Amino acid sequence: MKISKRINFFLAGSFILALFVIFSVLVKKKFLNGFDFDTTVRLQDHISRHFDTLFSWFSLFGSFEVTSVVVIAIFILFLFKRKVFWSLGLFFAAILVEVLGKVYLPHPSPPFFMLRYDLGFNFPSSYVSTGFSYPSGHMTRTSYLLVVLLFFLFSSKLGKYQKYFWGAGLFVFGGIMFISRIYLGEHWFSDVFGGLLLGLSSSLISLAFW
Repeated sequence: MKISKRINFFLAGSFILALFVIFSVLVKKKFLNGFDFDTTVRLQDHISRHFDTLFSWFSLFGSFEVTSVVVIAIFILFLFKRKVFWSLGLFFAAILVEVLGKVYLPHPSPPFFMLRYDLGFNFPSSYVSTGFSYPSGHMTRTSYLLVVLLFFLFSSKLGKYQKYFWGAGLFVFGGIMFISRIYLGEHWFSDVFGGLLLGLSSSLISLAFW
């Protein structure tokens, strides 16, 4: 990768990381509490309960177990060719920041009556209690993974329209993941948006060193 592209990735990632820090301060000061509650209520009022199961599957797809296996597999496959293995640390660094946020930033999860997850199975990570809900780990890991996949997609030799097709699919997947976190009552809007910023920043900084 050219030096100019590396610098652009690093600057973009650093800028988004700064936005994440600023946004986290706003969340800590409870500036978004009213907006969070209203957004969840509106989504649950306007989306049919028939989507409960579909959105619940996204809880499994975005779990720590699934996303970690996929990300590790990607790095192992390209370890010797592109020497990107050390960048895997940034993925787990983002997860560490997520866990610290959930432990130390006082932002309670949505109340139990809003929960709509309807599958009878959960991965072990779902039972880990950190006390608070900011930022969303599902969105952090998913956005990191999607940026990496988009990088490989548009660096591949696929045709232009194939790239657009699969790229659009990845964006749709990310969008559904974003909405599902809020609709299912597992996270507030601020949790999910914070996770998005954290995942994007860590993935872009990671790309800068490939």
